[in-house]
Amino acid sequence: MQHTSQQYDEVIQTCRELFLKKAKDYGTAWRILRLPSLTDQIFIKAQRIRGLQQNAIRKIDEDERSEFIGIINYSIMALVQIKKGIVEQPDIDIEEAIELYDKEVANTKKLMEDKNHDYGEAWRDMRVSSLTDLILQKLLRVKQIEDNQGATLVSEGVDANYQDMVNYAVFALIHLNEEK
Repeated sequence: MQHTSQQYDEVIQTCRELFLKKAKDYGTAWRILRLPSLTDQIFIKAQRIRGLQQNAIRKIDEDERSEFIGIINYSIMALVQIKKGIVEQPDIDIEEAIELYDKEVANTKKLMEDKNHDYGEAWRDMRVSSLTDLILQKLLRVKQIEDNQGATLVSEGVDANYQDMVNYAVFALIHLNEEK
């Protein structure tokens, strides 16, 4: 489990560095995005990953890594939006954005550690394509919850689904890094 924690942190560090660079380029313009817009951005990335996994020919010479990083960062943004609400104009600076990012990552990693303990690191025996499918399934669930205006009868809310997407994407990146 300690090895998983270290690998998790390494993946998140790569994602965090990109998040910070983009924040320096674009500021915190993402603060205006509504949850369905973030969900759709994640959906596009997951669909692209699935296409890359299924198509024998690639017209753009990229692998899935950058898309999994995007899923992680957009999911973290969504978790921040859930807590802070959506605004009409960016209302935080880069320092606060990175603090919020780190807080959501810490909460999500804690969830991973708890589940990883209970499931015995079952994800290590999963295929990257299965992790992709689980992300897509979570996205479809989130879209349905959004269409229901957030109401669920017995299911967890969108925040738990975003956290699971982060964790599945981290697991996929760990697998891809081990294949190198």
